[in-house]
Amino acid sequence: MKFLHTSDWHIGRTLYGRKRYDEFKAFLEWVSDTIVKEHVDVLLVAGDIFDTSTPSNKAQQLYYEFLCKVANSCCRHVVIIGGNHDSPSFLNAPQALLKALHVHVVGAMSQSLEDEIIVLGDLPEAVICAVPYLRDKDIRTLEAGETIDSKNAKLVAGLHQHYKAVCELAEEKRLSFINQDIPVIGMGHLFAAGGQTMEGDGVRDLYVGSLAHVGADLFPNTLDYVALGHLHVPQKVAGEDRVRYSGSPIPMGYGEANQRKIVCLVEFEPASKTPIVSEVEVPCFQRLVRISGDQATIMSKVEALKETNAWLEIEYTGEDVVGRLREDLDELIQDTELEILRVKNKRMAQRVMQVDTEETLEDLNPHDVFDRVLNAFEVPEDNRPELISAYNTVLQSMNDEDKRAD
Repeated sequence: MKFLHTSDWHIGRTLYGRKRYDEFKAFLEWVSDTIVKEHVDVLLVAGDIFDTSTPSNKAQQLYYEFLCKVANSCCRHVVIIGGNHDSPSFLNAPQALLKALHVHVVGAMSQSLEDEIIVLGDLPEAVICAVPYLRDKDIRTLEAGETIDSKNAKLVAGLHQHYKAVCELAEEKRLSFINQDIPVIGMGHLFAAGGQTMEGDGVRDLYVGSLAHVGADLFPNTLDYVALGHLHVPQKVAGEDRVRYSGSPIPMGYGEANQRKIVCLVEFEPASKTPIVSEVEVPCFQRLVRISGDQATIMSKVEALKETNAWLEIEYTGEDVVGRLREDLDELIQDTELEILRVKNKRMAQRVMQVDTEETLEDLNPHDVFDRVLNAFEVPEDNRPELISAYNTVLQSMNDEDKRAD
């Protein structure tokens, strides 16, 4: 039995305002072709299907057309869990209809653990622990006056308790079947300790405080494979071959431009619960190139790319003030397939703004901005942890808000 593990599609994501639907369409067509080529039985999608909780009509069209195409292929089941970027209510809305196509969707934690246990096949062939992104409110009880350390400890305990309960129920089901040699597969959307990230990948902190990261011990040995999402770099957790992130299939930003992108092909031989895992490399559907240097270096590197098709990010780091850099670059790439998405010319910005800074708001994330505010108001170091915790709580509530819910 073959499973294809993928995650973090982020359909609808833009890059410096540039829409990327052609890339997403090309990737989904490639997945469909790979499923047929590799005779995949089950597709596992470990969260962050969409980039926002309010996906565009075009993003939805790509999603549903893909599911219909896969349902009519050799792939007999699709299992999808919600990620922190997804709207649980939006993913769950067509559950009954999609189930008729053997597409199983778990958008969020529900009141019943049974909803996260998916048995594949009339004569059971596998059991899936489809655990979606677990929101803070799902796994932790609020108490007045609790410390940050106490919140963190409760989060870890809540995650462990939930996975333990779901996995125990899955094991009970497996042992109740005539064929007890079927695999039990876990899914999750979370941040494992030691996980590798990339600059500019947009991976959010999932929980308030410093904890939000769990170890491989979260996943009991009863799970024969664990398909994870959230981190965009393909990787094993704590070196365990059976616990993996497939990573994002297309670069989310220029920090991922040179990263190898994969999906995981997981095969179980008859009567064996030891997976054979191989990595299938995802083609590059749109080349991203970051160029930095002085004007001569930039112009030379762009000139060398004129026969290619690429989206460029340019950063001028020379000492001289160059006022016509963008105009000169536009002239250079005229009648080529190159496209410049962003030009950072800090020397010119400093001259125009008459400020001595190496930062722009585009370079900062929400946490950086709050740090600057604390510094501007000279907030004492001793007072900062509680303020940062409160600020993170607000950010998290905004990120977790399901804008499609009633």
